[in-house]
Amino acid sequence: MRILIIGGTGTMGQAVVNELSARHEVIIAALKHGELQVDIADVKSIENMYKKVGNIDAVISTAGKVHFGILSEMNPALYSIGLNNKLMGQVNLVTMGLNYINDGGSFTLTSGIINRDPIRLGSSAAMVNGAIDGFVKAAAIELPRGLRINAVSPTVLTESMDKYADFFHGFLPVHASVAALGYAKSVEGAQTGQIYCIA
Repeated sequence: MRILIIGGTGTMGQAVVNELSARHEVIIAALKHGELQVDIADVKSIENMYKKVGNIDAVISTAGKVHFGILSEMNPALYSIGLNNKLMGQVNLVTMGLNYINDGGSFTLTSGIINRDPIRLGSSAAMVNGAIDGFVKAAAIELPRGLRINAVSPTVLTESMDKYADFFHGFLPVHASVAALGYAKSVEGAQTGQIYCIA
């Protein structure tokens, strides 16, 4: 398969690349590095990326930004970071990608554990993750041409605990290589409308 991985230079993205590149042709897109540059918050940037890459068999997104902050200090501008980037960025990757993905192809998005198991400062992330999961379930029943869509919802990664340990006391982290199996299951399997919880 010819697989486009957006966010393929990040911690999770690199693990997905390592998992899939031995069996498939992998194209890496990221904000600053990779073979292609893309800002998922910018629809023109997404369109330019798809035009450059051409037809593909699978799209994986491990990209997306949200703002973590105290609820009483959150405001529309801070919430819009996650809404415009991680949520609508990934939604747009799907809706715009319909013109470039081959029959029987798949989309795999990334949400996260926080909407299932909330943490302090995580109201925006919880909201965005829940919306991504809902979008995946609804989109799955409407996708044409035998296309599939799933989301991977990982817990905190072991590789990220040096930055995030104080926010995830009591959580059991997983190695990125373990979480990457969820993406492989989505792309190489047959299921659709699933949320693969890696926790």
